[in-house]
This record gives sequence, structure tokens and C-alpha cells, in this order.
Amino acid sequence: MKEFNYTITDPQGVHARPAGILVKEAAKYESNITIEKDGKTGDAKRIFAVMGLGVKCGQTITVKVEGPDEDEAAKAVEEFLKANL
Repeated sequence: MKEFNYTITDPQGVHARPAGILVKEAAKYESNITIEKDGKTGDAKRIFAVMGLGVKCGQTITVKVEGPDEDEAAKAVEEFLKANL
């Protein structure tokens, strides 16, 4: 399992547009990808789960990736977060 933390820098937090793109990015991989914030966990492949976490600017999320392509998936998700959120 791969795990990393990321602090959201987008002033609007995790809003609909980047959340939708994140879901599309996560769906490319077979591995399970979850996002955790304040003890709540959401499936990164489901937009309502991502939006339901209510992540605001300055908050830190933990991304966990587990599966056959976890190395590639974790790298792609981390690059997406750095570029968009």
C-alpha cells in the first residue's frame, strides 16, 4: 500500500470541477484509491464521496492507494493534486 499526505492550496478547496477530474484520473487505475480527512474516508473514484469530505483550503488529506498498479496510481494522483489543488 502507498500512502501520502497533501495539503490543499486551492482557495476554493476541493470543489466540483477538480473533484470531477480527480475521479476520472482515479478511475484509470485498478487499485483502490481512498482519500481521508478528519477520520472520514471517501472513495476517490466516486464524486459524491470526494465532495462529501468537504475539504477546504489549508486542510491536509491522506491518500491511500492499494492494488496491482498502486505505484503508478499513487504517482499520478499526487501529480494531479499538485497541479490542480
